Amino acid sequence: MQYRLMIIDDHALIRMGIARVFDDTSDLRMVAEGDTYSDVVRQMDAEGCDLLLLDIDLPGRNGIDILKLVKKDYPKLPVLMLSMYPEDQYAVRVLKAGAAGYLNKGSAPDVMVQAARTVLGGKKYISAEIAQALAESIGQDDDDTPPHEKLSDREFQTLKLIASGKRLSEVAEALSLSPKTVSVYRARILEKMKLASNAEITHYALKHGLVK
Repeated sequence: MQYRLMIIDDHALIRMGIARVFDDTSDLRMVAEGDTYSDVVRQMDAEGCDLLLLDIDLPGRNGIDILKLVKKDYPKLPVLMLSMYPEDQYAVRVLKAGAAGYLNKGSAPDVMVQAARTVLGGKKYISAEIAQALAESIGQDDDDTPPHEKLSDREFQTLKLIASGKRLSEVAEALSLSPKTVSVYRARILEKMKLASNAEITHYALKHGLVK
């Protein structure tokens, strides 16, 4: 049996590179690519796919938002999230949102193939790093949980964008929200994390490796 894969990533070279990883396999074939949720819908309406490889850091409607839409509209479609960020920054968050696995883009080709086959076999792909992050999240009391892990997905996205130097109007545009709504998210971030300014948000994000 040959499984049909689709990749959503906003960088054409990365899509091409990942597609080539599966060229040498007999059971996995990349049949579609794109960079928006509309591309997912178009492929599913045309011929469908068996596995979606989804970048977490997309402009506009980002990967976590798309993941939630996929799980709502196509609940049986497994999603393997891709990211350049370390597993401990996002893995638990996306697994809770419905992803079947989380894979760093810097992973070796054979690891990527193994992850795809594991997910297509109906299992979760859990690396040693993800297993450790999950174990720590289960064993933590609320007082021990890092402040950024207490944020909602949208608040976490807002934090990362503010920390990367974007103004509130730019954050609003990136997340397809109103500036007023972004201001509310910013206020919640400051309150939950006991911070006082955008500068402190940026310092925290850099210290914890949430932005590069």
